Amino acid sequence: MNTSKTIVNSWNEWDPLKHVIVGKADGCCIPAPEPALDAKVPEDSDMKGQYGPRTKDTVDRANELLDNFASLLEKKEIKVDRPTPINHNQKISTPDWKAESMFGCMPARDIILTVGNEMLEATMSYRCRWFEYLNYRPLLQKYFNEDPNMRHEIAPKPRLTNADYRKDYLSDKIGIQKRLKWTEDKFFVTTEEEPLFDAADILRFGKDLVVQHGFTTNLKGIDWLRRHFKNHRIHAVNFPGDPYPIHIDATFTPIREGLIINNPQRKI
Repeated sequence: MNTSKTIVNSWNEWDPLKHVIVGKADGCCIPAPEPALDAKVPEDSDMKGQYGPRTKDTVDRANELLDNFASLLEKKEIKVDRPTPINHNQKISTPDWKAESMFGCMPARDIILTVGNEMLEATMSYRCRWFEYLNYRPLLQKYFNEDPNMRHEIAPKPRLTNADYRKDYLSDKIGIQKRLKWTEDKFFVTTEEEPLFDAADILRFGKDLVVQHGFTTNLKGIDWLRRHFKNHRIHAVNFPGDPYPIHIDATFTPIREGLIINNPQRKI
């Protein structure tokens, strides 16, 4: 393995791992209420109504686990890079909205999709995560400088106005059964106002990309991916058994060519 130069080239979820980004919990926050987040937080969660910096003990514990994971990978001669955390505990805004804080940079998987030699920054659908890409820009710049074939792409940043979210969606306790019915009907908090997708809603199978339609990725986002990756087949999937449909990994994961693990409660 060349330890001094980066080669960006990844097509699926099961080839031998050579180089990976492992996040950090530094400065991680519980985001303030906002339309997309409110729909995702379970009704009985102790996060309900809470926001601000996570406690030092939880951040320290998360970093311990992440550091141990990075160390384990490095012992297997896998190159590990870490993001450069920005200050997540600050108010952010655009001309359209304001948020009390950001989220963090634990999951690089949520933000960045690597397809071949391209690293694509996702739109994201939470306002608190609009600027999260900044944690990874030093690494992406480094990769761009080291690999002459690397493509750094950015999906169009959404405005995330109120038009992107269904008004009062899940504002009351509606219960699991109604949530499941809405998931089955593909009735989600996000509208089709503009393309929205998280990278963590996408799995790579070579020339096939499987994309979950749910809280964080809408149909217009899937259409944008279809237009962008013209040489790929894009497959939209929905998991009716998931009352909180966000990100695909814990539901549907390829282990090797020809074999996947599917959460039995979230069948396609």
